[in-house]
Amino acid sequence: MKTASRTRVAIVGSGSIGVDLMFKVKSTECLDLAFVVGRSPTSEGLKLARASNVETSSDGLNFLKENADAYDLVFDATSAAGHKVNNAFFEQAGKFVIDLTPAKLGRLCVPCINLPESDAAQNINLITCGGQASLPLAYALKQAVDEIEYIEVVSAIASRSAGMATRENINEYMTTTEFALAMFSGAKKTKAILNINPAEPGIQMQTTLYAHARYKDFGQVKARINAMVDKVREYVPGYQLVVQPMESQGRITVSLTVRGRGDYLPEFAGNLDIINCAAIAVATHQHAATQAATQAGVTQ
Repeated sequence: MKTASRTRVAIVGSGSIGVDLMFKVKSTECLDLAFVVGRSPTSEGLKLARASNVETSSDGLNFLKENADAYDLVFDATSAAGHKVNNAFFEQAGKFVIDLTPAKLGRLCVPCINLPESDAAQNINLITCGGQASLPLAYALKQAVDEIEYIEVVSAIASRSAGMATRENINEYMTTTEFALAMFSGAKKTKAILNINPAEPGIQMQTTLYAHARYKDFGQVKARINAMVDKVREYVPGYQLVVQPMESQGRITVSLTVRGRGDYLPEFAGNLDIINCAAIAVATHQHAATQAATQAGVTQ
C-alpha cells in the first residue's frame, strides 16, 4: 500500500538502531513511516516514536501480522535470532525486508557495490556495521590486484554505541562479516575482529583493513580505493580515510573512520549510522524501482 507515491514502511526493533532509523526515514521524501514496533511497553524507543507522532506497538510481530495491509517494506532492527522468526512471516506475506541484523538469510548487499541486485530479492541483508565499512575497500582492492591471499578487518567502536543486540550477536557478526569479505573480495582467507572500547568520551568508529595480495601497480590500488570512498560518501557523508593505502612486501593497509550524521545517535556512533544509511539507500532505491515498474506498466 502506498500513499501519494510514497512507500509505506514499518520498523521492527525499538532500540538505538530502530530509533535512529526512524528519524532517517522521516527525513526522506519517498518513505512514509507507518509503524515502529517493539516488544516492551516501557521501551524508550517507542516513547520517542510516539512523541514524534508515529504509531507504535509493543506487540512486535503479532502487530505487524494484524496490520499487514498497511505497509510494504520492513526494516528489521531486532537480532539475528529474531529476524529468522520474523522473516518467515514477511516472506509468506510478500513483504520486502531490509535486514539490519547479521542473520545472513537474504541477499547480501553493500549499496556502493551491488545495490541494483536488490530489485529481484525479497530479503536484503546488510551484513554488519564492520562489513558496510570494510567491504567497499575489499571490493575495490579486488578490482585492482591479481589475487588476494588474506584479508583481516579490525573495527573499533564505542561501548555506548554497542547495544544489547550487538553484544548478543558477536559470533554472528564475525562469521557473517568473514563470509561477506570472502564473497566480495575473493580472498582465500578472511578474519574479522570487533573491539568494543569503553573510553569516554566515546571514540568514533574506526576500521582498518590488512591484506596480503599480488599486484603490479600500487597506484591502481590507491586510485580504486579512493574512488570507492567517494561512492560510499554519497550515502554515508561521515565515511573518511584516515590512513591512505600503504604497502610493504605485498601487505596492504588502509584505515578509515565513520562519523555519524547525528540524526538521533551521537556522532561517534558511526557503526550504527553506516548501517542505517545503507538501509535508507536500499529503501529509496527500491521505491524508485517500484515506481519505475509501475509507470512502465501504465504506459504499456
